[in-house]
Amino acid sequence: MPGGHPYQPIPPSSSPNMSGGNYQVNQSQQEVDEVMGIMQNNIQRVIERDTKLTDINQRADQLQDGASQFKTTGQQLRRKMWWQNMKFKIVIAVIVIVILGVFIGVIVAQTKKKN
Repeated sequence: MPGGHPYQPIPPSSSPNMSGGNYQVNQSQQEVDEVMGIMQNNIQRVIERDTKLTDINQRADQLQDGASQFKTTGQQLRRKMWWQNMKFKIVIAVIVIVILGVFIGVIVAQTKKKN
């Protein structure tokens, strides 16, 4: 399709007296027209396929970006939860130590009181 214009086949001759050469030219022209139609159809399919592939590539890129963002967010959340869990364990350990200290202090105080 040079110049963006669709192919315009040459109409067959309407002469009722077709000579042998004219018939062969018309038959050849019809074959060329048929091949041109097939080629135009094939070119259109290739263009449509290219459009679809471009769309699929764009979606794949978007999915990759989303996956990267999800991974980063997941890692940040994991670190945050690890620290939160660690702080909770430290608080529990301090409470246990304080309770043990109070308990041991009471026992020591009672032992000294009896002596």
